[in-house]
Amino acid sequence: MSGPYDDIIHLPHPTSSRHPRMPISNRAAIFSPFAALSGHAAAIAETARLTDRRVELSEEERGELDRRQAVLLEYLPEQPEVTVTWFQPDGKKEGGAYVATTGRLKKLDEAERTLILTDGTRIPLDDVVNLESGCFRDAVQTVYE
Repeated sequence: MSGPYDDIIHLPHPTSSRHPRMPISNRAAIFSPFAALSGHAAAIAETARLTDRRVELSEEERGELDRRQAVLLEYLPEQPEVTVTWFQPDGKKEGGAYVATTGRLKKLDEAERTLILTDGTRIPLDDVVNLESGCFRDAVQTVYE
């Protein structure tokens, strides 16, 4: 076999006397990938993030929530502890998440249709899907006594 490089193919690799050889760990960094599209990975992660759809309540469920709100209005001066399950819309994409928030009820603003907790949390009544509180048990006991 005869080729154009036969005269140099078996010579040792040339090394510079002026420049030392680069360590292998540094050589690998030369060939590492770079982020050609900045923000692309974040956009992919945002697209992959799942959100829940808002569930529409039935008339019965809506009626039960109204009854519980009426009980909360009666106990409002005592600032009852309440756990509110509500739909929190996502700020970046369609849908959202169902969140359970627990706190003491400060005010039920019927004009703005919001529940206001003592820590300042404001929950829109239209987004509420469930209300839990000890005052509901107390209200049931006083009815049966």
